[in-house]
Amino acid sequence: NAALAPLSGTVLALADVPDPTFASGLLGAGAAIIPSDNQVRAPFAGSVASLFETRHAIGLQGDNGMELLIHVGIDTVKLEGKLFTSHVRVGDRVQLGDVLITFDRQAILDAGYDLTTPIIISNSDSYRAVTTVAATAVSAGMPLLAAEPA
Repeated sequence: NAALAPLSGTVLALADVPDPTFASGLLGAGAAIIPSDNQVRAPFAGSVASLFETRHAIGLQGDNGMELLIHVGIDTVKLEGKLFTSHVRVGDRVQLGDVLITFDRQAILDAGYDLTTPIIISNSDSYRAVTTVAATAVSAGMPLLAAEPA
């Protein structure tokens, strides 16, 4: 099973995310991307399982059984949805590459927020191993995470 990169940017190890909840792996295994553009795209075919009211985070259920959380930025919940636009709703079907969320990258940075975006396999316990397969830079749609079935 694999998750492709939902954003273009610089790849970070989860342990290097400046938020202990994500860095500790408490929410699951994964990686992070510091976005170079302003779009979150579907990393696989599936459905929208959850969408935060503040539109900065989305949960996906893949047809491949993978559950993925994409959380744009650190502490960006404090923006209360400003600067984020959702293009999908809970229950929507998505195909690989569909635009899920767009955000005003520069305005979020100007407001003092870190845009490091954790991408977490929330059901990582279902897998024997989760590895980051991307290099240091990735484009949306390129391989990011590989999950080995348990």
